[in-house]
Amino acid sequence: MQTGLKDKIALVTGGSYGIGRAIALALAEEGCRVAICARGSERLEQTAGEIRAKGVQALAVAADVTHEGAATRVIDAVVKAWGGLHILVNNVGGAGGLERRPVEEVPEEKWTEAYQRNVLATQRFTLQAIPHLRRAKWGRVVAIASRQGKEGGGRPWYTMAKSAEISLMKTLALTPDLARAGITFNSIAPGRVIFEGNEWDQFRREDPERYAQALNQRVPIGRAGTPEEVAAVVVFACSEAASLLNGACISVDGGESFSF
Repeated sequence: MQTGLKDKIALVTGGSYGIGRAIALALAEEGCRVAICARGSERLEQTAGEIRAKGVQALAVAADVTHEGAATRVIDAVVKAWGGLHILVNNVGGAGGLERRPVEEVPEEKWTEAYQRNVLATQRFTLQAIPHLRRAKWGRVVAIASRQGKEGGGRPWYTMAKSAEISLMKTLALTPDLARAGITFNSIAPGRVIFEGNEWDQFRREDPERYAQALNQRVPIGRAGTPEEVAAVVVFACSEAASLLNGACISVDGGESFSF
């Protein structure tokens, strides 16, 4: 399949690690110039080096996306370096960690943090990106949501935030002047994806028997997904081939979800 992404300019938030890193590398493989932002400079520079090794330009911008001015600063840096923007992948998120207290005892700070890291970050980066996508007369905005955000379950502060991300993408997709400017908005909803250091990796290390049992009972394919498998779907959603894909929320979960 010809993706038509060569020389496109892409920004992946949270692009130095896990799913974000896999997406950044997959877009680089298609010939995109790829900018990434994250808090940790060391991982950022390491991933930027991996992107450059694929023969394309990379830009690493250290930023905490929960800060109000971060989106403006990061996108301004991309536009200053390369003159525009075509693709935004809103990957930054966070579940707020494990929580054993009853839901009514979970402090409001946890709800607020999940909202800031998922919803507000996606909102700010998307709104800052739209003028540049309009000027390019072509754009792809993708939010990395969650299976739980699509159908419920899990930690409510996280599920609520991911549902809001999906809602934002769907609502913007229904805006005629954006759609007719060649800009699409879609969500990708991963299920259980494992990579070094994430919660599923910790679960596997701490209790491998229970981990295997959980996958066997809940995931039809019997295993967790990989960041690269999510990235492959993101690349399609960003491609020229996906020009009619707008307002969709695509589950990438091995059949785990119950929703259609």
